[in-house]
Amino acid sequence: EDTGLQLQPLLEGQNYGAAAAGGTRCPAVSVSRNSPARRDYLVVGVLCFGNLINFMDWFIVPGVLLDIQKYFGLSDGKTGLLQTVFTLCYMLAAPIFGYLGDRYNRKIILGAGIFFWSGVTLGSSFITESYYRIFILSRGLVGIGTASYSTIAPTIIADLFEEGKRTTVLSVFYIFIPVGSGCGYMLAAGMAQSTGDWHWAFRVTPCLGGLALVLLILLVPHRIQRRTARHRALSISGTRRGADEKPGVHSTAKTTWCQDVASLAKNCSFVWSSLGLTAMAFVTGALGMWVPLFLYRAQLVQGIVPPCLQESCNSSNSLIFGGITIGTGILGVIAGAEAARRLRKVYNKADPLICATSMFISALCLYTALMVAQTNILSTFVFIAFGELFLSVNWAVVTDILLYVVTPRRQSTAIALQILLSHLLGDAGSPYLIGLISNALQARGTASFQWEFRSMRHSFTLCAFVGALGGACFLLTSLYIEEDRREAER
Repeated sequence: EDTGLQLQPLLEGQNYGAAAAGGTRCPAVSVSRNSPARRDYLVVGVLCFGNLINFMDWFIVPGVLLDIQKYFGLSDGKTGLLQTVFTLCYMLAAPIFGYLGDRYNRKIILGAGIFFWSGVTLGSSFITESYYRIFILSRGLVGIGTASYSTIAPTIIADLFEEGKRTTVLSVFYIFIPVGSGCGYMLAAGMAQSTGDWHWAFRVTPCLGGLALVLLILLVPHRIQRRTARHRALSISGTRRGADEKPGVHSTAKTTWCQDVASLAKNCSFVWSSLGLTAMAFVTGALGMWVPLFLYRAQLVQGIVPPCLQESCNSSNSLIFGGITIGTGILGVIAGAEAARRLRKVYNKADPLICATSMFISALCLYTALMVAQTNILSTFVFIAFGELFLSVNWAVVTDILLYVVTPRRQSTAIALQILLSHLLGDAGSPYLIGLISNALQARGTASFQWEFRSMRHSFTLCAFVGALGGACFLLTSLYIEEDRREAER
């Protein structure tokens, strides 16, 4: 998961430009903060609602994964391909929408994105079992649509609030990532259970998307786009705080995109923290896709549930895992932000060390959950919950790291590269890879419920080791973070 949190450095960079504009008293970008306060919070509410629906669509498929696998007759490898195609399309589309959002009306792009992904989601609910490839294509198209929202919506929030309030409001926006993810599981499982047909899980979020589109049209003003364009021009110019500039005069960046990339490649804190974030994305992508199915196989081995032979499979694991995702996501984001706020006052390397510690603890919890799954399902739920909790601690913290180790005029490029890296090497491939490993292990043993469970468990252990590797990357970040921060401030 995970993708909206990675945008905060870009947002901060945009506000940096706003501050610079304030210092020059440029009348073209000055905005009264007296009357629009209530309107601004209303806009935030609309965008948070859209973010909720966005991530609900992300996790509808994992919520009814067992039904989909049985309906299309899929192996674990082909099942994992569903989420991999979704994430790859999201990853490739995000930089394109970032480019468009810098230059065109963001409200129109958001509205078109919501309409597009809601329509595709609704259409995918009518695909029959003979058209698995079309179903995969539909998930890729939904990924393209959601990329428009995840890339652009947070930038509007960044332009509405000054630094103190902005951090708080963005944290609220980010909380809807785990909340939406968990609601996606619960909605899918609930609709499958109540209707007896998993297709209905894909017919609810389009209705909510239609409501979000109406609210966007009615309540999000066009003025934000015009104001942001001026802010962004100042931010890209690299104007320093308090620097004197003539009103209405804007300079352009003196470096090319290739030069910016070369500079970021030399920024060790950016490189190592991005690799740590990639490890986080790998683990969360695999967990989000496979945990409900893994829990079902564990319960099957213990004799807690019967084999899924009826039309609609038992989705209770998706309901429970959805609730766990919501609770641990909210607690983790809040706890991580608060711990970083307190500890960085007394220790400059607190942020990467918090990330490293939480990654190591999360990896240990996940590995323990895998080991006890065959004998104690309750303990498995508990350790998975703690594993997700410590993963969630890092989302806000790793965003702050990118913010202060990269100079503002390179933050757009930095965030685009980090999104590309974390998805390409992280959650884009991990669901498919776990499924492939499980398939390969199943082929080496006798077909049975016991061996299906063990194959999935063995493939899942890769996530624990990748999580520990991510912790090591954050430890390496701590070695360079002070020097890189001073360089960015200069």
